[in-house]
Amino acid sequence: MRKSFFFLLALSGIAVGLGIVWLKFEYDRFTHIPLQIDQEGLNLVIPSGATIHSVATELYQREALEQHPLYLVLLARWQGIARDIKAGEYHIQAATTPSALLRQIVAGKVKQYSLTLVEGWTFPQVRKAIQNSLYLQQTLNRQLPASEIMKRLGYPNEHPEGRFFPDTYFFPAGTSDVDFLRRAYQFMVNHLTHEWENRELELPYRSSYDALILASIIERESALIEERPLIAGVFVRRLQRGMRLQTDPTVIYGLGNRFDGDLRRQDLKKDTLYNTYTRSGLPPTPICMPSLGALRAALHPAEGKSLYFVSRGDGSHHFSATFKEHKEAVRNYQLVRKNNH
Repeated sequence: MRKSFFFLLALSGIAVGLGIVWLKFEYDRFTHIPLQIDQEGLNLVIPSGATIHSVATELYQREALEQHPLYLVLLARWQGIARDIKAGEYHIQAATTPSALLRQIVAGKVKQYSLTLVEGWTFPQVRKAIQNSLYLQQTLNRQLPASEIMKRLGYPNEHPEGRFFPDTYFFPAGTSDVDFLRRAYQFMVNHLTHEWENRELELPYRSSYDALILASIIERESALIEERPLIAGVFVRRLQRGMRLQTDPTVIYGLGNRFDGDLRRQDLKKDTLYNTYTRSGLPPTPICMPSLGALRAALHPAEGKSLYFVSRGDGSHHFSATFKEHKEAVRNYQLVRKNNH
């Protein structure tokens, strides 16, 4: 009888030991085997206040977890992170293991969306792109004046044109339009400050804002990156000599909605704050968002003697040092365009 008792006790111990070994094997297997996710990945939304148990249950119901959801719960508890998961929208890639999944949702590496602000855009174009984004939280009324928008950003006395840096921005769903604009604004501040601190000497600017204004004009005048310093050189020399800039993009900007796509001779004579044919110096504000290349050109203009340039019709320009040469170039290239037309 006593031998039987010890025999049964031994068998029980063996069974428990085998059970523990099996559970450890299953647990180790669980932590290292990827979730059942196809190549497109899986979108997982974790609402505010969700628990690791609810997350595990959802993954099990969606057949991403092969084992019981309790395995994921135990793994999170064993690592001491069960209460550290972050709410948000996540994209779980194929071949993600349970351990990697936990690291992702604890770190808050949520799904990112993107919006590109294109160099040369005006502020109304920036607003339209933001308003059309499906993933930004819209807090700015479409009829809200630009001055009010700048006030909400914390810059009540600034004109918005040219103040935002053209780039591709990544953000989680639900980011507010105000936060997005603040980020683009700060990017421009950072780039402009850096370029201004490393500028060439003896430039005809009173402040970095003047450089921003000229950079915006260079942006609209130049289709070729390599020509930007050359165009900047022309404008800088004209400013230094007290010559008017006489650049069409500023006239077009001043016309606003009155511009129908065809710039006429009478438009060049129509005085506005932005008409650089009728007014000397720089216009009062930028006319678009300049790229980093345009900023650098404005602050590092090419040396030379050219004071004029005219479009060749292929995106490039012919540069001239004298008005006589410029008139001849205008005549030649206008004739070429007329013949091609």
